[in-house]
Amino acid sequence: MTAMTILVADDDKEIRDGIEIYLKNEGYRVLKAADGREALDLLSKEEVHLLILDIMMPNMDGITATFKIREAQNVPIIMLSAKVEESDKIHGLSVGADDYVSKPFQPMELMARVKSQLRRYVQLGTYDGGTTLEIDGLVMDEEAKTVTLEGMPVKLTPTEFKITELLMKHPGRVFSINEIYERVWNEEAYNAENIVAVHIRKIREKIEADPKNPRYLKVVWGVGYKIEK
Repeated sequence: MTAMTILVADDDKEIRDGIEIYLKNEGYRVLKAADGREALDLLSKEEVHLLILDIMMPNMDGITATFKIREAQNVPIIMLSAKVEESDKIHGLSVGADDYVSKPFQPMELMARVKSQLRRYVQLGTYDGGTTLEIDGLVMDEEAKTVTLEGMPVKLTPTEFKITELLMKHPGRVFSINEIYERVWNEEAYNAENIVAVHIRKIREKIEADPKNPRYLKVVWGVGYKIEK
């Protein structure tokens, strides 16, 4: 089986090389870039299954690179940053990143996040006995891993797809933020509120005619989220 390829972009060579060692020990093929432009160039030439992008890089930062990548691809993106402010985390997720790890980080934590994101990405292209889910014009084909709204395709990231799938499988049921995080990220929820909320907002922007007055994805204040029956 061909090894999955991970692209690591960070302007700190020691961090790039350190992440490479751990990724290779897990059997992944690794590409490295010193900034966002190099990452985009490699992405245009190579098949990449996941990106690890630092936010603060010269020439092109991770936020800008993520925005450009999301114009064409849904490959999973994990963001790295020495900044710990919640606003930076939310900004990264809002432009299309799937996950976020703050520096300094434990290598094993990063490896766990990589494996979790790759599982979701692979599932998007693999038949798993799924069915077609439909709620008032919103249709998810679990086999083809596609979503349409009134017949028009909706482009979701792997994480957005899994959240939408969870809610569509249980229409009318309210899921707490921690339940959503633990089911989608496959790890114990910790400070998950903003992470889930950003993804919910992005999904609404894609499936709702008026995201501020949602038809499908609704909040139950103090409880969680649901997709209306």
